[in-house]
Amino acid sequence: MSKVTLTPAIAQYWESYLQDHPKAAENFDSAWAFGDNPRLADELLELVLAGIKTGTAQNYELNEAHGTPLPFVGGLSVLLDSTGLPRGIIETTKVEIVPFADVTAEFAYSEGEDDRSLESWRYNHEVFFTRELEGEGKPFDPGMRVICETFKLVHINKEL
Repeated sequence: MSKVTLTPAIAQYWESYLQDHPKAAENFDSAWAFGDNPRLADELLELVLAGIKTGTAQNYELNEAHGTPLPFVGGLSVLLDSTGLPRGIIETTKVEIVPFADVTAEFAYSEGEDDRSLESWRYNHEVFFTRELEGEGKPFDPGMRVICETFKLVHINKEL
């Protein structure tokens, strides 16, 4: 997941949302797309828009190394598709930081991916985190901390 600078399209979408939800301005978190490639960004976004995906995980150490603020309960994020267009807004409902090996089956299910099992989650996320860590010259470690963010979809951009 990479957080991005607000483009005119993202800013316009957010301002439009604020017209109906003015108190939301104080809870803006960020704008970002899932994953590390266009295919993954769009696949995971579609799971959110379909109401299936309500959780996402990030590597805590890489998040910290890049100076990315942690998600926070009540935070609102604009979800982007692979082209950078704003497709929806989520509200963070829970944030936990746990070792990779301690991620629960309940959280794995919330991610909505593959068969939604913990085994599948561990396999796919080890592959993803290994790819991410290789870019930083670091190995995967099952003891690494993971940011487990749970959210709810609060708005879909119907303009697209």
